Amino acid sequence: MNPRQLKTFLAVIRHKNLTRAAAEVNLAQSSLSDQIQALEEELGVELFLRSRQGVALTPAGAALKAYAEEILALNDEAKAAVYAAAGRSEQSIILGTLETIAAERLAPWLSLFRRQNPGLGLKLKVGGSGELRAQLQHGSIDVAFTFDRGEQDERVATRRISIEPLVLITGRDSLTCRPESLAALSAMPFVTTETGCIYRHLFDTAFAEAGLPAPPIVAQADSIATIIKLVASGPGYGLVPRLAISPAAARSDVVELPWPGEPPTASLVMMWRRRRVQPPALALLMQSASEEFLPLRPADARLRHAG
Repeated sequence: MNPRQLKTFLAVIRHKNLTRAAAEVNLAQSSLSDQIQALEEELGVELFLRSRQGVALTPAGAALKAYAEEILALNDEAKAAVYAAAGRSEQSIILGTLETIAAERLAPWLSLFRRQNPGLGLKLKVGGSGELRAQLQHGSIDVAFTFDRGEQDERVATRRISIEPLVLITGRDSLTCRPESLAALSAMPFVTTETGCIYRHLFDTAFAEAGLPAPPIVAQADSIATIIKLVASGPGYGLVPRLAISPAAARSDVVELPWPGEPPTASLVMMWRRRRVQPPALALLMQSASEEFLPLRPADARLRHAG
């Protein structure tokens, strides 16, 4: 098993399609098939089941997946350690985050960090929470800033950097009642993100922990900014991070309502792959993030301080 074969193997898993996987790893489809076949012959097992609908992992392939990710991560870590020892460390970092966090939390800090470290390259990727975790695991980003879902992975280190309150909003022009209980609120129409998104997970959890069914969903959107605009126009209520509503509130588009009971919160976390030796550039950024965001304090306190 060589790194190129394992990268190809993981690309096929991600895309479940040989043509798209070949495009990602810059191979002709025939060359990609040859690599997978050589890997299967070396191991003496089938790794994928082929069909007209695409490819699917066999149990043997599923067993190899975690080891392939670990081998490639260790390969990258070894190169980074060697380059650092030789004084040839690559001075660049790729960050991944959610759109709202990028705009409202990271932009000011990253701007300052860049001015303080002009020789260090920064690249910011925006994606969904599941996408960010996958990118972190296969090494296409160095560090992720997202909301914590409580998922455990011994290959990933997590540091909580702030507590973000979630707030209940409705359109100012459509405000007709103020729900007095979670039971009453669970009957109200809501606008949310799609299932699988961290914001949808937080929304569902807020009602599930109270033993209540989730409210009816009248619209779904792929960003918090879009949800706020939809709520402002009247389709229903929304549960969003407070850090995202400041611009809309300033325009008087939405109204923040009291949450019946204990207001829900989300933990904003920084995540990175565990390594024996962290690249110097990444260690520098993590130290800066710790100094900027710690000690933990509520997001509204941070906003008052920033203001």
